[in-house]
Amino acid sequence: MSLKKTVTPLIKLKQFSTNRRIAKIIFALLLGTVSGYIFNLASLPLPWMLGAMFINIIAALIRLPVTGPTKLRPVVAVVIGVMLGSSFTPTIFDQISLWAPSLIFMALYLLVAALVIIPYYRRVAGFDSSTAYFAGMPGGLMEMMIIGKEMGADERSIILAHTSRIVLVVALVAVWFRVVQGIDLSDRSQFGVPFSQIPAKELIVLSIVGVVGYFIGRFLRLPAPMLLGPILVSAAVHLLGIVHNPPPSELVIIAQIFLGTIVGCRFINAEPKAILRAIWLGLGATTLMLALTFSFAIALHEIFDQSLEQLVLAYSPGGLAEMSLVALAMNADIAYVASHHLVRISFVMLLAPILFRLFLRPKRGS
Repeated sequence: MSLKKTVTPLIKLKQFSTNRRIAKIIFALLLGTVSGYIFNLASLPLPWMLGAMFINIIAALIRLPVTGPTKLRPVVAVVIGVMLGSSFTPTIFDQISLWAPSLIFMALYLLVAALVIIPYYRRVAGFDSSTAYFAGMPGGLMEMMIIGKEMGADERSIILAHTSRIVLVVALVAVWFRVVQGIDLSDRSQFGVPFSQIPAKELIVLSIVGVVGYFIGRFLRLPAPMLLGPILVSAAVHLLGIVHNPPPSELVIIAQIFLGTIVGCRFINAEPKAILRAIWLGLGATTLMLALTFSFAIALHEIFDQSLEQLVLAYSPGGLAEMSLVALAMNADIAYVASHHLVRISFVMLLAPILFRLFLRPKRGS
């Protein structure tokens, strides 16, 4: 009887905690939806993702009760992956060999970026050498966080550095093309077709594509498996003509709201001063990286026979999903942009720990 009296309050406490978390997630998504709608009315670039991201960063700053639906990120990634894969065309096979020089120079760009940004975080931010190294490496957030933590770096500083980088790169690049270049990013037609216009058979196939792609990505241990697996399978079924439509536009909008909310809520539990400092430091690091990006793009786009805008999208160190969405909004070549970001993430993920062990890891007894 006494055991029952002890266990029952614990169960109720757990249920209360779960219900409270769900309420915070719903509130964050509600804020993201309203903000995305306002951004959409204002014809701002990537309104549903950037609107949700923007409002939830503010919510985190002023300590509103919000939480990101992080457990649903795999589902969000699958939807976006299937959508991006639907943009692949048969001409990709004729173009892959032409991308080799651009991909090779990507390695040079990453080396130069690391040599600039790592000292920036070491000297300006005052990070220790390990934290500065993994905060400054332009790789994937999760990969740099996990590897950095194993190498003794400060996990929170790495998360804040990479989150601010992704947010600022996506926002600044999108705004640059919309405001400065005058490129119309308000056309939503490329983000899918209405649910009612897609045959039921294709909806079933697209659902299967997402599930199969997810497991193939995990099985092959691909970088960003939840995104890349569905991209590959979706590209295959669209190239073969099995399916002709992307996922429903309504589902794509929901995925963007979820993605923006998740990214914005990464600043939760950080002190407001730490968030503002991370954004300020991130702005400096992002400005340096984008200066390098534009320098490489201006110098090389004619050599690679690519437009300046497309090379900027390919070399900008934002997130794979986020930058692919910007490329989609601009009607750029998704395959070209996504392949460069996959190479960037894979290259950094493979070489960053090796170079760290060779040059920065403290030697035993020292």
